[in-house]
Parts: sequence; C-alpha cells; structure tokens
Amino acid sequence: PLSPAAVVGAGLGGSASAYFLQQHFGPQVQLDVYEAAGVGGRLATVTVNKQQYESRGASIHALSLHMQDFVKILGLKHRREVAGKSAIFSGEHFVLEETDWYLLNLFRLWWHYGISFLRLQMWVEEVMEKFMRIYKYQAHGYAFSSLEELLRSLGGEAFVNMTQRSVAESLLEVGVTQRFVDDVIAAVLRSSYGQSVLVPAFAGAMSLAGAQGSTWAVEGGNKLVCSGLLKLTKANVISARVTGISLHSSEGRALYQVHYESAEGQGSAFYDLVVVTTPLHPSRSNFTFDNFDPPVADLPGAFQPSVTSVVHGYLNSSYFGFPDPKLFPFTSILTTDTPELFFHAMDNICPVNVSAAFRRKQPQEAAVWRVLSPRPLDKPQLKTLFRSYYSVQVAEWPTYPRYDAAKALPPVVLHESLFYLSGVEWVASSMEMTAVAAKNVALLAYNRWHQQLDKIDQKDLMHKVKTEL
Repeated sequence: PLSPAAVVGAGLGGSASAYFLQQHFGPQVQLDVYEAAGVGGRLATVTVNKQQYESRGASIHALSLHMQDFVKILGLKHRREVAGKSAIFSGEHFVLEETDWYLLNLFRLWWHYGISFLRLQMWVEEVMEKFMRIYKYQAHGYAFSSLEELLRSLGGEAFVNMTQRSVAESLLEVGVTQRFVDDVIAAVLRSSYGQSVLVPAFAGAMSLAGAQGSTWAVEGGNKLVCSGLLKLTKANVISARVTGISLHSSEGRALYQVHYESAEGQGSAFYDLVVVTTPLHPSRSNFTFDNFDPPVADLPGAFQPSVTSVVHGYLNSSYFGFPDPKLFPFTSILTTDTPELFFHAMDNICPVNVSAAFRRKQPQEAAVWRVLSPRPLDKPQLKTLFRSYYSVQVAEWPTYPRYDAAKALPPVVLHESLFYLSGVEWVASSMEMTAVAAKNVALLAYNRWHQQLDKIDQKDLMHKVKTEL
C-alpha cells in the first residue's frame, strides 16, 4: 500500500491533487501538503473598505466540470451575477461597445467584422467539444504520462500543433480577418494572459471560450475551493518552503526525501509519492533534485510579469471620451495592442460576497477597479485613469508562462512516483486546466503504482470508451 504522499503547493493545483489522490488511493493515505505563502495560491483576495475582492483568477467557465463538482461537494455557492457592459478601447476611441440588447451586439459584430465572428465561434466550439472528451476518459480511469499524449487523445496531432503555432495564424487560416484579430482577439488575450495574439492557438482557444461563454465565480471567493478541498481530505498542511527533493530507495522502490525550511528551521521527511504543483522554474523557485540519474532537467521557458492594481477611486471618464461621468456605460474596458497603452484591461469589480441588496456603483461614484498592466502604474498613469483615488493595492507576480511558440511542453513524470503538475500551464492556463491536470496526475500515479499500464497512454480511447459504456 502507498504510505505517505506529499504535495508541494496549496493553490488550486495542490489542493485538487490532494483531493484526487485520496479519491483514488483511498482515505488511508496520509497526505502532507507543503505551502510557504498561504492556501489558495494565486486565487488571492484583497480587502478594500472591509470588503474582500478577487485580485486574480476571477472567472470560471460554465463547462468547467471539475470546478463545478468541487463547488457541489464542498457545499459552496455560485456568486450572484451583477450585469455590466464591456468595450474595447484603442487608446483613442472605443472600437467595439456592448449594449444592453444582445441582438444589437450581434448586429454590430456582424456589421463591423462580417463572418469573422461566426468563424471564430465555430473554431472555439470545435476545440471545446474535443477537449470535453477528457471528462469521459478520466471517469473511466485513463491517464496520460505526458501533456502531448493527453492532447493527442483529445484532438490528435492537430491539438499538439496548436501548442506550437499562434492563435492569430490558426484563426487567419479559418478565414477570420486580420482586423477582427487586431481589434477583438488581441483585446481578449491582453485581458486574460497579458500577451499578444502570438500566444499558442490552444491557450488562445481556452481564453476565447471564457470570453464568449457564460462564466461564474464562487460566493465568498474562489480560494474557498482550495481550503475546502484540503479540509475535506484532512490533509496535513505544513507551512514551509520546499527547497529540494532527494532520491533514496527502499526494498527496490523509490523513496523521496522532501527538504523544507519553516519558521522552526530546516527539516525533511520521506514519501512514496510526491506531486510538485509549484512552477519548477529557475526564476520562480530554487529547487534542487539530488541523487537522480539521469538528473531532473531544468525546465525551459520564462514567465510573463503581470501587475494587478486594485484601485478605490473615481474613474476619469473623459480619458475615454465621456466628459460627463454619469454617461459612462461600461464596467469592463479591454484594450487593443497599441504601444502607448500602458494597461491591458480594467474592470469595475464586485466584492466576493454579493448580497441580494448589492448594486453596482454609478460611474460618477467612487468604485473599486481592478487594472491589469505589464508594469506597476506610476502616478501620472493612475491620474490618467482616475480623477482621484483613496487607495491603490498592487500585486505583482509572474503569472502566466510567456508563450513563446516552438518549445517542447514540460514533462508530467519527473521520476517513477514524482510528478509535476504546473507544466499544464504551457498548454493553457485556467482553473479548470489545473483541475484536469490534477485529476490526470492522481490517476497516473494510481495506475503506475498498481501496474495498470493498460490505463496509461491508451490509443484510440474514443472507441474504447464507447465500447465500455
């Protein structure tokens, strides 16, 4: 039997991994979860005027089945939707504005961009439809030892290629116009990944699915999913920073020694199985692997710095061409890829607890805005966006992979029972992608431990699953 298992990191990846490991290996598995900062990872909140607001990781796609499940199992609720309109700003004027009237929005898109809008929708739907096969495979206990194999099982070589070529190239190929790519696609990718239309097609498709589908969030904050899953699995959360892992063997099996630093000093512990869910990246963690032969390679790639500023203040609507703030109709502003624009997107955000009596602030009132930018905003930039403000809270972190195409995807298996979760972000970065990867790692660990090799990297799964039903 598997004795203790360790999970490094208590963000969504870590807490979902702990939950799925227990689901597959059974309740007798002793789970240690190491976390240096705080449970929830990037799903952090900030407090303004005694109210909490999401500083990141804000929306979850309606088709996110694992996230839906977590919310159900934990007895959490969907946050009440507060309607608002978005627009895309070019630095000089709005290139696209949403209205209250859905048909008029469609007509405007159609009028501006012709059939491009439909072609985009068909392209995204086709990708999502194939991606949804993962839930069937996982329900049948199938796992994949690499991200390439996982993608191949869903959409063949075409899916693997989508991690190597840009979303712009893929969309132009299916007949979407350059203008639509520059105005609309660029704005969506800037607001989600803080990057351009050169991000890979697969990551782009996932981000675009979120932009056109219905999305939701957890009442009380998305990070409640993490603390809830850890509580449910009765995992032992250790406040410590893991500094490295060294390999030992006992009775022919690999044994992993996890080294850590906590407030009490340095320590270590032995495990049969380890899942690393923090980015193994020279810039992100100075993590050492000892006694591994061949050695665990350094992972390539870099991260995109991104800054979130939560500002409580009065919007300077005249910067956006509305001298009278009362008439400013938008709660969310996306931007095109214009050199002089210093921010990627900004939205008027609601607190994580939305009561029935809650109403959005009028545009002339002070409101809480979240501004996403590549670098911290300086005083003149804040003064450009806001007439005046009470407070600014800045969170700066390397959030997303810098999606340079033509890199191999990171490995999932680092050693026999040593797994790496965060590599999935190089395919696409979203809460659901992380949950899918956590379920895959748990199944992979279980199938390898019990030598069920027919459940790993199976070819022609669509056919197999159909005949099993």
